[in-house]
Amino acid sequence: MRASLIQLAVSDAEPPEERRARAAALVRAQEGADLVVLPELWPLGGFNYDAWSVGAEPLDGPTAEAMSAAARAAGVWLHAGSIVERDPDGPIYNTSLFFAPDGELRHTYRKIHRFGFDSGEAVAMGAGQEIVTAATDFGTLGLATCYDLRFPELFRALLDAGAELLIVPAAWPERRREHWTLLARARAVEEQAYVLACNTAGTHGGVEQAGHSIVVDPWGRVLAEGGADEEVITVEFDPGETARARTEFPVHRDRLLGIPAPVQR
Repeated sequence: MRASLIQLAVSDAEPPEERRARAAALVRAQEGADLVVLPELWPLGGFNYDAWSVGAEPLDGPTAEAMSAAARAAGVWLHAGSIVERDPDGPIYNTSLFFAPDGELRHTYRKIHRFGFDSGEAVAMGAGQEIVTAATDFGTLGLATCYDLRFPELFRALLDAGAELLIVPAAWPERRREHWTLLARARAVEEQAYVLACNTAGTHGGVEQAGHSIVVDPWGRVLAEGGADEEVITVEFDPGETARARTEFPVHRDRLLGIPAPVQR
Protein backbone atom coordinates (compact mmCIF):
# COMPACT_ATOMS: atom_id res chain seq x y z
CA MET A 1 0.00 0.00 0.00
CA ARG A 2 0.97 3.63 -0.37
CA ALA A 3 0.56 6.13 2.45
CA SER A 4 1.13 9.89 2.38
CA LEU A 5 1.69 11.94 5.52
CA ILE A 6 1.03 15.65 4.93
CA GLN A 7 3.34 17.47 7.35
CA LEU A 8 1.41 20.72 7.19
CA ALA A 9 2.99 23.98 8.37
CA VAL A 10 0.75 25.81 10.85
CA SER A 11 1.41 29.47 11.57
CA ASP A 12 -0.45 32.27 13.31
CA ALA A 13 -0.24 34.39 10.14
CA GLU A 14 -2.36 32.11 7.93
CA PRO A 15 -6.13 32.32 8.47
CA PRO A 16 -7.83 28.97 9.13
CA GLU A 17 -9.96 29.34 5.99
CA GLU A 18 -6.86 29.62 3.80
CA ARG A 19 -5.11 26.73 5.55
CA ARG A 20 -8.23 24.60 5.16
CA ALA A 21 -8.29 25.23 1.40
CA ARG A 22 -4.55 24.56 1.14
CA ALA A 23 -4.82 21.31 3.07
CA ALA A 24 -7.70 20.15 0.88
CA ALA A 25 -5.61 20.84 -2.24
CA LEU A 26 -2.73 18.83 -0.80
CA VAL A 27 -5.05 15.91 -0.09
CA ARG A 28 -6.47 16.00 -3.62
CA ALA A 29 -2.91 15.91 -4.96
CA GLN A 30 -2.38 12.50 -3.31
CA GLU A 31 -4.59 10.67 -5.78
CA GLY A 32 -3.16 7.17 -6.17
CA ALA A 33 -2.37 6.80 -2.47
CA ASP A 34 -4.32 4.36 -0.32
CA LEU A 35 -4.13 6.37 2.89
CA VAL A 36 -3.49 10.06 3.59
CA VAL A 37 -2.86 11.48 7.07
CA LEU A 38 -2.93 15.09 8.33
CA PRO A 39 -1.64 16.42 11.69
CA GLU A 40 -3.38 17.30 14.94
CA LEU A 41 -5.45 20.50 15.32
CA TRP A 42 -4.08 21.96 12.09
CA PRO A 43 -7.06 24.25 11.37
CA LEU A 44 -6.48 26.37 14.51
CA GLY A 45 -3.13 25.21 15.87
CA GLY A 46 -2.36 22.87 18.74
CA PHE A 47 -0.99 25.68 20.92
CA ASN A 48 -3.34 28.50 19.91
CA TYR A 49 -5.41 28.04 23.04
CA ASP A 50 -7.14 31.44 22.74
CA ALA A 51 -8.53 30.53 19.31
CA TRP A 52 -10.12 27.24 20.27
CA SER A 53 -13.40 28.35 21.78
CA VAL A 54 -14.20 30.81 18.99
CA GLY A 55 -12.98 28.53 16.20
CA ALA A 56 -14.50 25.26 17.43
CA GLU A 57 -16.75 23.56 14.89
CA PRO A 58 -19.23 20.67 14.74
CA LEU A 59 -18.52 17.32 13.10
CA ASP A 60 -20.31 18.54 9.97
CA GLY A 61 -18.52 21.90 9.98
CA PRO A 62 -16.26 23.51 7.36
CA THR A 63 -13.23 21.31 7.98
CA ALA A 64 -15.21 18.08 7.74
CA GLU A 65 -16.95 19.35 4.62
CA ALA A 66 -13.65 20.26 2.93
CA MET A 67 -11.95 17.01 3.94
CA SER A 68 -14.88 14.87 2.83
CA ALA A 69 -14.78 16.45 -0.62
CA ALA A 70 -10.99 16.09 -0.83
CA ALA A 71 -11.08 12.39 0.15
CA ARG A 72 -13.75 11.75 -2.44
CA ALA A 73 -11.88 13.66 -5.17
CA ALA A 74 -8.62 11.77 -4.50
CA GLY A 75 -10.31 8.42 -3.85
CA VAL A 76 -8.32 7.84 -0.63
CA TRP A 77 -8.90 6.82 2.95
CA LEU A 78 -8.24 10.07 4.80
CA HIS A 79 -7.30 10.56 8.41
CA ALA A 80 -7.91 14.31 8.43
CA GLY A 81 -5.98 14.92 11.63
CA SER A 82 -8.04 16.54 14.36
CA ILE A 83 -10.23 19.57 14.89
CA VAL A 84 -11.51 21.48 17.90
CA GLU A 85 -14.96 19.92 18.07
CA ARG A 86 -17.86 21.90 19.46
CA ASP A 87 -20.24 19.54 21.22
CA PRO A 88 -23.55 21.41 21.59
CA ASP A 89 -24.27 19.51 24.80
CA GLY A 90 -20.84 19.60 26.38
CA PRO A 91 -17.25 20.90 26.26
CA ILE A 92 -14.98 21.22 23.28
CA TYR A 93 -12.92 18.17 22.28
CA ASN A 94 -9.77 17.37 20.31
CA THR A 95 -11.46 15.12 17.77
CA SER A 96 -9.96 13.17 14.86
CA LEU A 97 -11.92 12.64 11.64
CA PHE A 98 -11.54 9.54 9.47
CA PHE A 99 -13.08 9.46 5.99
CA ALA A 100 -13.65 6.65 3.48
CA PRO A 101 -12.74 7.10 -0.20
CA ASP A 102 -16.36 8.00 -0.97
CA GLY A 103 -16.12 10.94 1.43
CA GLU A 104 -18.20 9.39 4.21
CA LEU A 105 -17.11 10.26 7.75
CA ARG A 106 -16.63 6.72 9.08
CA HIS A 107 -15.07 7.28 12.49
CA THR A 108 -14.25 9.99 15.00
CA TYR A 109 -11.87 9.75 17.95
CA ARG A 110 -11.90 12.15 20.88
CA LYS A 111 -8.38 12.37 22.30
CA ILE A 112 -8.21 10.57 25.63
CA HIS A 113 -5.00 11.99 27.12
CA ARG A 114 -5.01 15.80 27.20
CA PHE A 115 -1.70 17.66 27.27
CA GLY A 116 -0.87 20.69 29.39
CA PHE A 117 -0.97 19.53 33.02
CA ASP A 118 -2.75 22.56 34.56
CA SER A 119 -3.17 24.63 31.40
CA GLY A 120 -4.11 24.48 27.73
CA GLU A 121 -5.77 21.32 26.49
CA ALA A 122 -5.84 19.73 29.94
CA VAL A 123 -8.25 22.36 31.28
CA ALA A 124 -9.93 23.68 28.12
CA MET A 125 -11.07 20.40 26.57
CA GLY A 126 -13.03 17.34 27.56
CA ALA A 127 -11.39 13.92 27.58
CA GLY A 128 -12.42 11.18 25.19
CA GLN A 129 -13.62 7.91 26.67
CA GLU A 130 -13.60 5.41 23.81
CA ILE A 131 -10.94 3.30 22.11
CA VAL A 132 -11.46 3.60 18.34
CA THR A 133 -10.40 1.29 15.52
CA ALA A 134 -11.26 1.58 11.83
CA ALA A 135 -11.59 -1.26 9.34
CA THR A 136 -10.16 -0.50 5.90
CA ASP A 137 -9.22 -2.30 2.69
CA PHE A 138 -5.67 -2.75 3.96
CA GLY A 139 -6.21 -3.64 7.61
CA THR A 140 -7.55 -2.35 10.90
CA LEU A 141 -6.29 1.05 12.04
CA GLY A 142 -5.94 2.10 15.65
CA LEU A 143 -6.49 5.81 16.28
CA ALA A 144 -4.50 7.88 18.77
CA THR A 145 -3.41 11.52 18.98
CA CYS A 146 -0.13 13.20 19.97
CA TYR A 147 0.21 13.05 23.80
CA ASP A 148 -1.49 9.63 23.70
CA LEU A 149 1.86 8.36 22.41
CA ARG A 150 3.20 8.53 25.97
CA PHE A 151 0.63 6.06 27.31
CA PRO A 152 1.44 2.50 26.20
CA GLU A 153 -1.70 1.08 27.82
CA LEU A 154 -3.81 2.82 25.15
CA PHE A 155 -1.83 1.16 22.38
CA ARG A 156 -2.06 -2.24 24.06
CA ALA A 157 -5.83 -1.75 24.18
CA LEU A 158 -5.79 -0.92 20.46
CA LEU A 159 -3.79 -4.09 19.83
CA ASP A 160 -6.39 -6.10 21.73
CA ALA A 161 -9.09 -4.44 19.62
CA GLY A 162 -7.41 -5.75 16.45
CA ALA A 163 -5.27 -2.82 15.33
CA GLU A 164 -2.60 -3.59 12.72
CA LEU A 165 -1.61 -0.03 11.81
CA LEU A 166 -1.47 2.80 14.35
CA ILE A 167 -2.21 6.37 13.20
CA VAL A 168 -0.94 9.25 15.34
CA PRO A 169 -1.53 12.85 14.21
CA ALA A 170 0.31 15.37 16.37
CA ALA A 171 1.36 18.93 17.11
CA TRP A 172 4.58 17.90 18.83
CA PRO A 173 7.09 20.62 19.83
CA GLU A 174 10.65 20.77 18.55
CA ARG A 175 12.05 20.87 22.08
CA ARG A 176 10.91 17.28 22.66
CA ARG A 177 11.53 15.92 19.18
CA GLU A 178 13.73 13.05 20.39
CA HIS A 179 10.83 11.78 22.48
CA TRP A 180 8.57 11.89 19.40
CA THR A 181 10.67 9.56 17.28
CA LEU A 182 11.66 7.33 20.22
CA LEU A 183 8.07 6.80 21.32
CA ALA A 184 6.82 6.16 17.78
CA ARG A 185 9.38 3.39 17.40
CA ALA A 186 8.65 2.00 20.85
CA ARG A 187 4.91 1.73 20.16
CA ALA A 188 5.65 -0.05 16.86
CA VAL A 189 7.93 -2.59 18.55
CA GLU A 190 5.59 -3.15 21.51
CA GLU A 191 2.48 -3.77 19.42
CA GLN A 192 4.28 -5.26 16.40
CA ALA A 193 2.33 -2.84 14.22
CA TYR A 194 3.03 -0.08 11.73
CA VAL A 195 3.06 3.40 13.22
CA LEU A 196 2.25 6.33 10.94
CA ALA A 197 2.83 9.50 12.96
CA CYS A 198 2.11 12.82 11.23
CA ASN A 199 3.30 16.01 12.90
CA THR A 200 2.94 19.71 12.17
CA ALA A 201 5.72 21.98 10.95
CA GLY A 202 6.05 25.74 11.48
CA THR A 203 5.48 27.80 14.62
CA HIS A 204 2.14 28.66 16.18
CA GLY A 205 1.15 29.98 19.57
CA GLY A 206 4.84 30.79 20.04
CA VAL A 207 5.78 27.09 19.96
CA GLU A 208 8.13 25.74 17.29
CA GLN A 209 6.93 22.41 15.93
CA ALA A 210 9.15 19.37 15.50
CA GLY A 211 8.04 18.15 12.08
CA HIS A 212 9.82 14.85 11.48
CA SER A 213 6.70 12.86 10.67
CA ILE A 214 7.66 9.21 10.73
CA VAL A 215 6.60 5.79 9.45
CA VAL A 216 7.84 2.78 11.44
CA ASP A 217 7.35 -0.89 10.58
CA PRO A 218 6.40 -3.68 13.06
CA TRP A 219 10.07 -4.44 13.70
CA GLY A 220 10.81 -0.83 14.72
CA ARG A 221 12.57 0.06 11.46
CA VAL A 222 12.07 3.63 10.24
CA LEU A 223 10.73 3.46 6.68
CA ALA A 224 10.49 7.22 6.18
CA GLU A 225 11.02 10.39 8.19
CA GLY A 226 10.39 14.00 7.30
CA GLY A 227 12.46 17.07 8.05
CA ALA A 228 11.55 20.29 9.84
CA ASP A 229 9.54 22.02 7.09
CA GLU A 230 6.23 21.41 5.38
CA GLU A 231 6.38 18.40 3.09
CA VAL A 232 4.53 15.28 2.01
CA ILE A 233 6.15 12.03 3.14
CA THR A 234 5.08 9.14 0.93
CA VAL A 235 6.02 5.54 1.61
CA GLU A 236 5.06 2.16 0.16
CA PHE A 237 4.95 -0.90 2.38
CA ASP A 238 3.31 -4.30 2.78
CA PRO A 239 0.62 -4.23 5.49
CA GLY A 240 0.95 -8.03 5.69
CA GLU A 241 4.25 -7.53 7.50
CA THR A 242 2.31 -7.04 10.74
CA ALA A 243 1.00 -10.61 10.67
CA ARG A 244 4.41 -11.97 9.68
CA ALA A 245 6.15 -10.17 12.54
CA ARG A 246 3.61 -11.45 15.04
CA THR A 247 4.03 -15.00 13.73
CA GLU A 248 7.83 -15.01 13.49
CA PHE A 249 8.32 -13.39 16.90
CA PRO A 250 5.15 -14.23 18.87
CA VAL A 251 5.92 -12.11 21.93
CA HIS A 252 2.28 -11.31 22.69
CA ARG A 253 1.44 -14.91 23.57
CA ASP A 254 3.76 -14.58 26.58
CA ARG A 255 1.75 -11.76 28.15
CA LEU A 256 0.90 -12.34 31.81
CA LEU A 257 -0.41 -8.90 32.85
CA GLY A 258 -3.29 -6.87 31.44
CA ILE A 259 -4.74 -9.74 29.41
CA PRO A 260 -8.34 -9.02 28.36
CA ALA A 261 -10.98 -11.03 30.18
CA PRO A 262 -12.61 -13.80 28.13
CA VAL A 263 -15.71 -12.76 26.29
CA GLN A 264 -18.84 -14.21 27.88
CA ARG A 265 -21.12 -15.92 25.35
